[in-house]
Amino acid sequence: MRRTLAKEISKSGTALHEGATVNMTLSPVEPGTGIVFRRSDLGGREIPALYDRVGETRLGTVIAEGGATVGVIEHLMAAVAGAQIDDLVVTLDGPEPPILDGDALSYFQLIEEAGTREQAGARKAIKVIKSVEITIKDAQIRLLPSDAPEYTFDLDYSNTKAIGKQSYTMTFTRENFARDIAPARTFGFMHELDMLHKMGLGRGASLTNTIAIEGDNVVNKDIMRFPDEFVRHKILDAIGDMALAGGPLIARFEGVKSGHATNNAVLRALFADAANYTVVEI
Repeated sequence: MRRTLAKEISKSGTALHEGATVNMTLSPVEPGTGIVFRRSDLGGREIPALYDRVGETRLGTVIAEGGATVGVIEHLMAAVAGAQIDDLVVTLDGPEPPILDGDALSYFQLIEEAGTREQAGARKAIKVIKSVEITIKDAQIRLLPSDAPEYTFDLDYSNTKAIGKQSYTMTFTRENFARDIAPARTFGFMHELDMLHKMGLGRGASLTNTIAIEGDNVVNKDIMRFPDEFVRHKILDAIGDMALAGGPLIARFEGVKSGHATNNAVLRALFADAANYTVVEI
């Protein structure tokens, strides 16, 4: 059966780029609604969380419709996918969800606090039956047929000893996600943050929610939860972006140096040909 929240729950926090306080409410909703973002500050305009609503991927995944946008949704969407939520309305009074701890665990724990309940309607998943591959510059993603959702990622930041080369593979289950992926925080470089600040962005980033790298060193190493947190967070982002497929994705995701733009491109390529996939009941 489909799953939504057992009750409504709210949380306030700082938006990553705007730096302002954002109030967020997660609400249960009728079966078949899917995941929808609502901008209460824009008259309640709604945007479905779907790959074809993505309009920007440079500084996070941004969805847009009818003149309204919601940015940096990937961490929340990863938590929604990890908690196996099918129907949910996310109401915001600003342009982004709060960044919270810079991970997906913060949202996952919020969902657990609200609890979940099953409701009428079968869960339908998108099962990849034909390999799909996307290459953008030196970034590559392959979606391969698989009996279970799997993620593997190869990260290469050889220009800094703080990261280097990292690889990680996981089978996507609720338990594996909550333990091994959801706690992984976002990361960035100090020189990039300075540039973002000059553009009026990244105002909500701090040394408590973002792993900061300067040269070959991690500035705030004390907040790291894993030695290979960087590659785990890239899988977290991929899970969040793949959640925009409109249902659980049953495939093996293989990413090499990829990011939000490649993630969205591979979903568009997947759905461009109906021979690439089939819809199955879970």
